[in-house]
Amino acid sequence: MDRLLEGAQVIQQGAEARVYKVSLHANAAPILLKHRFAKQYRHPTLDASLTKARVAGEARALMKCLKSGVRVPGIRMVDVENGCLGLEWVEGMSVRKVLGSGEEGEELEEVGVGRVSVGEFGIGLEMLMVLIGESIAQMHLFDIIHGDLTTSNMMLRRVSKPQPGSPPAEIVLIDFGLSFMSTLVEDKAVDLYVLERAFASTHPDSEPMFAKVLDAYAKRSGKAWEGVKRRLEDVRLRGRKRSMVG
Repeated sequence: MDRLLEGAQVIQQGAEARVYKVSLHANAAPILLKHRFAKQYRHPTLDASLTKARVAGEARALMKCLKSGVRVPGIRMVDVENGCLGLEWVEGMSVRKVLGSGEEGEELEEVGVGRVSVGEFGIGLEMLMVLIGESIAQMHLFDIIHGDLTTSNMMLRRVSKPQPGSPPAEIVLIDFGLSFMSTLVEDKAVDLYVLERAFASTHPDSEPMFAKVLDAYAKRSGKAWEGVKRRLEDVRLRGRKRSMVG
């Protein structure tokens, strides 16, 4: 493990894992390495068991996504004993950065459609929302629940050789650490509600944008949308009641 991390660049530090950019050997293309480190507050046996289960679970979810046509990073290595998952390095930009959060110190560029820096990817704001909605719908059609849908967990990247009539960019969903399999409409509705709240809290005046996401989701989901739509309204109502109670 120590040899693997020699010269590695720390990309992100979280409570559960560290994320690195690293090459497995000289002259190799970089990969993203997610390391679930030991938690001192847990019993070592329990911690080792949970770590193995979570690394294996994330790898299984990614494999199912790949087989189901959902764009996610390819798997490059799995080491459950050391809590490591090596993934394809996605060259692109997180949707959060593309849209901008409106936070102080973060500039929004006048490129493409609206205040969104999507021009360099060859698409506009509406197409970006369509790509997001279609990606989530494809995932849900195969009963994969992401568990942490935010614009930070979506990458926008260029397509090197787009098919005629296809957009020159695509969405890659990342970070399946909280994912699970479920056929329940409730779980799919909650997945969408989490993303809706992420849009509202991170991107000012995002209601029209998220409406486009749902439109694309509905078209891709077909008949399944009606059940998800009804349950999403229920989840929203529960969320409003919790906010009022505090």
